[in-house]
Amino acid sequence: MPALCTYDYAVVRVVPHVERGEFVNAGVIVACAAQGFLKALVELDEARVQALDASADLEAIRSALQAIPTVCAGGAAAGPIGRLSLRERFDWLVAPRSTSIQMSPAHVGQSADLDGALQRLMEKMVRRPQRRTP
Repeated sequence: MPALCTYDYAVVRVVPHVERGEFVNAGVIVACAAQGFLKALVELDEARVQALDASADLEAIRSALQAIPTVCAGGAAAGPIGRLSLRERFDWLVAPRSTSIQMSPAHVGQSADLDGALQRLMEKMVRRPQRRTP
């Protein structure tokens, strides 16, 4: 059985009106420097964003969200930020900002399966709960 490793994670938030502070969770970033792991999953629930702001620029939001996994992967495709270390890229991604894409504070977890942890966090924090049938 693989050993548990400690990871950091943050929830990606779409904030259509920064001044109102309302948001929709749209993804999760998981980082574990000891395992060389930095990945993000994003899923935009456009209907939920439009419920907060019917005039939200969904194309711009989608574009900004798509950049997050690219920055996590690093390398030339991520531009100058892609040359930073894994920890520096995570810190850059989760830094507080006043834009329509924001991150929750970073949290800590433990798992022997980081990809599985990323999927579980997406289910818990981003995807709508499925209704239970009686």
